[in-house]
Amino acid sequence: MAELNDTEPGTPLLFARVLDGNGGGRPIDWAAIQHWQPGDAGAGGEVLWLHLCRNTPGVYEWLQERLGIPEPTAELLTSDETRPRAFREGNTLVATLRGINFNPGAEPEDMISMQVWSDGVRLITLRRHPLQTPRQILARIDRGAGPGDVGAIVTALTEAMVARMNASIVDMNDHIDELEAQDMDDDPEEMLQKIATIRRNCLGLQRHMGPQHVALEAISRDAPPWFEEHDRREIAETIDRLRRYLDDIDVSKESAVVLMDELRARALASNERATYMLTIVAGIFLPLGFLTGLLGINVGGMPGVNDSDAFWWVAAVCIAIIVVLLTIFKRLKWL
Repeated sequence: MAELNDTEPGTPLLFARVLDGNGGGRPIDWAAIQHWQPGDAGAGGEVLWLHLCRNTPGVYEWLQERLGIPEPTAELLTSDETRPRAFREGNTLVATLRGINFNPGAEPEDMISMQVWSDGVRLITLRRHPLQTPRQILARIDRGAGPGDVGAIVTALTEAMVARMNASIVDMNDHIDELEAQDMDDDPEEMLQKIATIRRNCLGLQRHMGPQHVALEAISRDAPPWFEEHDRREIAETIDRLRRYLDDIDVSKESAVVLMDELRARALASNERATYMLTIVAGIFLPLGFLTGLLGINVGGMPGVNDSDAFWWVAAVCIAIIVVLLTIFKRLKWL
């Protein structure tokens, strides 16, 4: 059977595999999925993984009619309410997880949600926008080196999502290092804009990935019995890794704040220096302006009106005033 890696026209199927329990799996088409049952053809260890496009018409009804999923859960699995969460419903696990959006033109803080439903023998993952993580796990299965059961697929998906988050954090840290090494006098406005972008990305990642931490803890704590103990340990390790990444985001955010404060402090100091120099200049020319203004009034009795040397006497007085003021300012350490 040919490998089914693309969407089947007219169906919500993006890809599907029947896992053999040994790391491999065989493709299955949408028509065969409708009749698949656990244990068919003597495949006692087989499980079915479907990856669907949730906004395809008919998905909501198919989940209810074919799998018997309750209406509120089916609505959650197909809705755009993407806040990470996880809970147990009888013997099934229901979760909403988020992954980094690495599609062209996306920002690091953009997230793509993936809904998960499983009863231990069937795993349904649903997304609206392209998400690379399921394809990454699919490639491992097609090589015969993938997860062997539903619990292993869920842990592999969460590990891959969290690992890809690290790439964005490392990228932001590299940008911060470049800004720290850059001369802050080059273009402060451009640097402030870059720092603001980094802070916005950090806040976006933290806002979206914080709830994911809670969702993973719920999976580890409340998952049904088919989610084995080693799967819970792997989820716990993923939770620890996610916690470290969230701490790294805090460090990146604080580093950006320190850089921004330093740039603003330099800009403030530069403005204060300019204001200070303008004050000194005003302090020098204020008495000169008063003197020249006084001598420029048009009233009788002004001295030196008929003296050809009076201008030079006034100029000499002005120079003397400047020298005296400069001497005073230096003694007062204003210069």
